[in-house]
Amino acid sequence: MTNHLFDRLFGLHATSDAPFLLLPDGDVFSYRDFLALSARMANVFADLGLEEGDRVAVQTGKSAQALAIYAACLRAGLVLLPLNTAYTPSELQYFIGDAEPGLVICDPGKQDAIASLLSQGTTLLTLDTQGAGSLMTRAQAASADQVPLPCGPDALAAILYTSGTTGRSKGAMLSHDNLLSNAQALADLWRFSDSDVLLHALPIFHTHGLFVAVNVVALTGGAMLFHPGFEINAIIEDLPRATALMGVPTFYTRLLDDDRFTKDLVAHMRLFVSGSAPLLAETHTEFESRTGHRILERYGMTETNMNVSNPYEGARRAGTVGFPLPGVDLRITDPETDEALPDGDIGMIEVRGPNVFKGYWRMPEKTAEELRENGFFITGDLGQIDAQGYLSIVGRQKDLIISGGYNIYPKEIEVLLDTLPGVGESAVVGVPDADFGEAVIAAVVPATGATPDPETLLEALRPQLARFKHPRAIHILDELPRNTMGKVQKNVLREAFTEKTA
Repeated sequence: MTNHLFDRLFGLHATSDAPFLLLPDGDVFSYRDFLALSARMANVFADLGLEEGDRVAVQTGKSAQALAIYAACLRAGLVLLPLNTAYTPSELQYFIGDAEPGLVICDPGKQDAIASLLSQGTTLLTLDTQGAGSLMTRAQAASADQVPLPCGPDALAAILYTSGTTGRSKGAMLSHDNLLSNAQALADLWRFSDSDVLLHALPIFHTHGLFVAVNVVALTGGAMLFHPGFEINAIIEDLPRATALMGVPTFYTRLLDDDRFTKDLVAHMRLFVSGSAPLLAETHTEFESRTGHRILERYGMTETNMNVSNPYEGARRAGTVGFPLPGVDLRITDPETDEALPDGDIGMIEVRGPNVFKGYWRMPEKTAEELRENGFFITGDLGQIDAQGYLSIVGRQKDLIISGGYNIYPKEIEVLLDTLPGVGESAVVGVPDADFGEAVIAAVVPATGATPDPETLLEALRPQLARFKHPRAIHILDELPRNTMGKVQKNVLREAFTEKTA
């Protein structure tokens, strides 16, 4: 048996001096260099006593070394648990407690805070954005010889935590074949080859930047201009060296706001992909007018990677996400009856295929609720298929907010708001935002006799939440809109707040 995912992504490149990572400071990691580093890390993990199936939690800034942890986990048969770098220690406590990792890797600046969260027997190592820390100290002393552990297609490769609108965050279990099958489908559909250079400015704790971008490039032997984030001057400077860009809508709105972003600058580019949040139709139109390129929008989620994509050749239609990927079955069902609906009707999007996850970590009941026995996953998104077969996402049955490509759980913010002085009750919704896809807006009803100040409430929230969860604004209301059953009508709040921000 081979290592199903590692061998297919990297097995042919172990002795290749072709560039894999092109760093902003001019350093280049060849495939050979990168894979030697991953072998050293895998030997460090083995020396720590980690065994097949153990979890490795990572919360550190983006770097070549941080990406090598992913490859090291694959070759050692370990399960990667990438964590958003914005999460606070109070947020990390749940993820670490639930996943019970054998190893946690963090930025040195967070070492003391995270150490207090760990149970006995869990190892803590550090890694900063410059590639320094206790992990690298150990790796530099380790052997670069390591034979990848045999792993079958159903072996777990990663657990990514996602959240809905009720209950705890859920750990989506992704197998080797979930990731490989999706990378193969996307590489073929989007025509990637070893001549491609992807401008990579996405985070690598998220499925878009880690599994879509990295896996597609590694599978096809291309290179990545590996940026720590989206910094407009650096992106403009590197675009002439790239052939493709994968981004979130924010990338494209910020490029369009810059006069240096011209048709000549991207004349050599072949592909712009957008996902993780809806792209406004006006962004599509303005981008095509400015550059002559039409952005390719696709649709996926943590539990499934990518499900649907606009075509590489053919019409890329604004407001739609295109067609199911090869090997992916998609249907629209009635949320009340679960019966399949005809094209043109709006209903629940369900998908089935080799990309669909294995279930939620230690949540069999939740898995049974959302993953049918026939393999269809209930996405929670409402959609509609038109006469030409294009899928449009028309809303979410759940109240999940997606801002800048990140999922935000409204209940988490509401619980915190409700504990603040002067707050009687609250409701949190997302409203359309051209830059981030959605912005977080909160409504607060004062406690009897209280007059809470919105800015004071915002200041109280900030230390308790990752920055991307911070409300854009807090509105003080006399009461929350409710239906006859007493349920808060968040759709009414969204409409009202959308009008205020328009």
